[in-house]
Amino acid sequence: MYLKRPAAGLSFCLFYLASYFTNKYVLSVLKFTYPTLFQGWQTLVGGFLLHVSWKLGWVEISCSTRSEVLTWLPASALFVGIIYAGSRALSRLPIPVFLTVHNTAEVITCGFQKFVQKEQTSLLKICSVLFLLIAAGCLPWFDTQFDPDGYFWALIHLICVGVYKVIHKLWKTSSLSDLDQQYINYVFSVVLLASASHPAGDLFSALDFPFLYFYRFHSSCCASGLLGFFLMLHTVKLKSITSSWQYAAWSFLAKVTTAGLSPLVFGMTVNVPTVCWELLTADEGKADCTGGSKRVSFLSAGCMYKQSIFLT
Repeated sequence: MYLKRPAAGLSFCLFYLASYFTNKYVLSVLKFTYPTLFQGWQTLVGGFLLHVSWKLGWVEISCSTRSEVLTWLPASALFVGIIYAGSRALSRLPIPVFLTVHNTAEVITCGFQKFVQKEQTSLLKICSVLFLLIAAGCLPWFDTQFDPDGYFWALIHLICVGVYKVIHKLWKTSSLSDLDQQYINYVFSVVLLASASHPAGDLFSALDFPFLYFYRFHSSCCASGLLGFFLMLHTVKLKSITSSWQYAAWSFLAKVTTAGLSPLVFGMTVNVPTVCWELLTADEGKADCTGGSKRVSFLSAGCMYKQSIFLT
C-alpha cells in the first residue's frame, strides 16, 4: 500500500490545491500585487487562528524560552523571504512553472547533506538531483511565457526554501515543535511585513486597487487566509502520522494535481520542451535524501502520465 492515511492525505491535497488556486486568483486574475499586505494578511489570519486553537486546547504549543525563540528568528526571516518572493513569483509565473522551480530547492538540502554533513548518497539520488537542476535551468530557455522578474523572484524563493529546510532539519533535536516554529514564523512575519508595507509603497498604492471594495476580492482574501492556515495544520498532521517517504508521496500527488489542473483554470501556453522539463522536475520524491525513493518513484510513474495528459 503506497499511500496510507488516505483521509489525511486527501485532505492535504485538497487544501494544497485550493490554497494555490485561491492565491493565484488574487495575484494574477485580480492582480493584487502588494505582497507585504497580502502575505501580511495571510500570516495575521494564520497566527490568530493558531493562537485561538492553542487557547482552546485544540493544538499544543509549548511556552518556549527566549533563547529558543531568538535562535529560531533567522529561520523566521527566511520564512518571510519564502512567502514574499513566492507571492511575487506566483503573480507572474504559471503554477506548473512555479512548482517546477520550487522543487529545485531539494538540490540545496541534498547538497548540504552530501557535502556538509558527509552523509552517504547513492548514485541514483545524485543523478536525480542533477536532473532537477538541469531541468529547472533549461526551463526558462523554452518557456514561451518567459518573465524575467518572475524567474528572479522564483530563484529567491527556492534559495529561501532550500536554506529553510536545512535549518529545519538541523533543529529536529530542538524542543521547538513544528507548531512552535510556525507560531514564531507567523508573529515575526506579521511584525516585519506590517513594518515594511509603508517603505515598500504597498500601503498607499493598494488604495488605488480597482477591486478594493468588491466582494470577490474580500471573499478571496478571507479564503486565502483560512486555506493557508488549514493547509499548514494538515501538513503538520500528515508529517506526524506518516513516514518521510509517505509524506513525500502525498506531497508529490498534491503538486502534480495542482500543476495538472491549473492550465484548465488559468490557462497556459506550453510546448513539448517545456512539458518535458516540468515532468523531469515533478518527481521530487526521487531526489528526497530521506530514503524510500523507489517506492515514491513507483507512484510517480502513474502521476507523471496524468500530468502529461493535462499539459499537452
